Amino acid sequence: MLRSVKVQDYMATNLISFRPETRLFDAIRALQEYGISGAPVVNAAGQLVGMLSELDCLGAILALTYHEEEMGSGGQVADYMTATVDTIAYDADLTEVSRRFMELKRRRLPVVRQGMLVGQISRRDVLRAVEEFAKDG
Repeated sequence: MLRSVKVQDYMATNLISFRPETRLFDAIRALQEYGISGAPVVNAAGQLVGMLSELDCLGAILALTYHEEEMGSGGQVADYMTATVDTIAYDADLTEVSRRFMELKRRRLPVVRQGMLVGQISRRDVLRAVEEFAKDG
């Protein structure tokens, strides 16, 4: 069942994302405004270059406080994002993404096609697919 369904069929495509040069505090404001815990960081070409999470933001604030730096804009997203990102291919099947979720202990994974961010899939999206298949019998 899950081998026949592709990530691209259930991934979210309307994502909030940041550019590396986005001011950190603007990114924090966006995370709060949209009620999300993190977002992908893409360059001008649309390639995934990192992720910015709430944890990354807290680390940035602690670093600024520790070094007694002026908060100002807080620097750029590129200064604090996680640059090594686990991803899944857009044409992977839901069995593969389920295995990756179990292995990586992640709630969501960015979906890429030839290095370009094309969406995001969550554990909840996979469960929605299972529910739809169960309903259809």
